[in-house]
Amino acid sequence: MLLVPNLITIARILAIVPIVALVMNGDLIMRLIALIIYVIAAASDWLDGYLARAWNQYSPLGRMLDPIADKLLVGILIAALAWDGSFSGWDMIPVCAILFREFFIPGLREFLGNTQIVLPVSWLAKWKTTIQLVSLAVVLFERIVPGFGLVSDILLWLAAILTMWTGFQYLRASWPHLSGDAS
Repeated sequence: MLLVPNLITIARILAIVPIVALVMNGDLIMRLIALIIYVIAAASDWLDGYLARAWNQYSPLGRMLDPIADKLLVGILIAALAWDGSFSGWDMIPVCAILFREFFIPGLREFLGNTQIVLPVSWLAKWKTTIQLVSLAVVLFERIVPGFGLVSDILLWLAAILTMWTGFQYLRASWPHLSGDAS
């Protein structure tokens, strides 16, 4: 449990509380601090994986916590940004798509886990997470420095498209096991 990559992942999860509290405060300076903490937390997703590989510090806890930390960071920040009005009505379409996939695929993995079927994380799914994290950073930044609305909208829609596409890939890969056609 006390492996450095696991501690970094746990710190990412714990960072969600101050990030959300600072965002919900409404003050621009607090939002800037939230953005800084968020960027560090988002970057820690890469760091914990890099260190786990470099130091050969893999663990079942790390394999379980890392994707959960990503989904918590994205999902809870989305909720806070929706609460404070950072998303327009149209932004809620990609936001809902992201949330749908982020709940559905872990449920699918859980179901398939009972059948000993493993859906490995794809390269594109790693990029999906990166684009999600970057798009939310730009949404945070947009309130601090106005004028990034188009950039945040494009990144948010790109994140949603990649999110739904990777979700479709996982569903397609698991379909034979869901439909009973697996040999």
